[in-house]
Amino acid sequence: MKRVVSVSLGSSSRNSVGEAEFLGQQVRMERIGTDGDLQKLLSLMRELDGHVDAIGTGGIKLHVHAAGKPFPLKGSKQVAAAVQQTPLVDGSGLKDTIERRAFHIMEAEGIPVRGTKTLLMSAIDRFGMAETLWDMKADVIFGDFMFGLNLPMPIRKLSTIWTYGAIVGPLLRFIPLSWIYPTGKQQEERKPRWEQYFQWADLITGDFHYIRRYMPDRLDGKIIVTNTVTEADVKDLKERGVKLLVTGSPEINGRSFATNVLEAALVAVSGKNRPLSHDEYDTLLDQMGYRPRMEYLQN
Repeated sequence: MKRVVSVSLGSSSRNSVGEAEFLGQQVRMERIGTDGDLQKLLSLMRELDGHVDAIGTGGIKLHVHAAGKPFPLKGSKQVAAAVQQTPLVDGSGLKDTIERRAFHIMEAEGIPVRGTKTLLMSAIDRFGMAETLWDMKADVIFGDFMFGLNLPMPIRKLSTIWTYGAIVGPLLRFIPLSWIYPTGKQQEERKPRWEQYFQWADLITGDFHYIRRYMPDRLDGKIIVTNTVTEADVKDLKERGVKLLVTGSPEINGRSFATNVLEAALVAVSGKNRPLSHDEYDTLLDQMGYRPRMEYLQN
């Protein structure tokens, strides 16, 4: 059996273990949260290096894409240096692939995306989503300034985001991750913000930690497209009135594992002992007959 482990800066309360079959091979997938402790994360990665088939990193990306270029985040070089033998992925390669697919599959199943009022929590965090929504002519608001900087600036043009990204991208290596992304116990705190844009949108999409942290009490009739959710998250969204939940990753043992876990699993079963290209991920997803998880939450 293949074994992959995701070591995350996120909360340990979301730790989980699951097994699934990928392309005829059994894979054990584990998620270990370090509650925002970067040194603990680095220590765990060093312990796992050479002893598992692939390692994923959660809550910290090795880089983000802005203005078409990758920029490293603060601490990302330390993370990359901690793993010398085992393939290391952060989910971005697979995330870009499956999230682009999800919107097209939704359209094919009669769930409108084109022209739909859409709130994307952060385009820089989800550049694949941003480009696909823009290409599909969704009526989209990019929330980077509102949710990243708490500035009353809903962005309507992708070109504005790329200009902003070109300016701030080189600075990201100096900014603590906790300033721009909830880590550790921050992931369990709610700070509702900019409710009018949640209520304006019919489709809300982006990283679930962002959505969960800033969402209002009611989300009646909304469609949410995201990735990592637990059974408790699904129950919470149902109670808030969410109509449809779409996650890029399939359900395993009652939860959707993070994309970095699934990317690590595909790297492990590929036998290539390295991160894969977008074309290679596409090929494996086709062989799996991949589909996003779609769950209607209301009767």
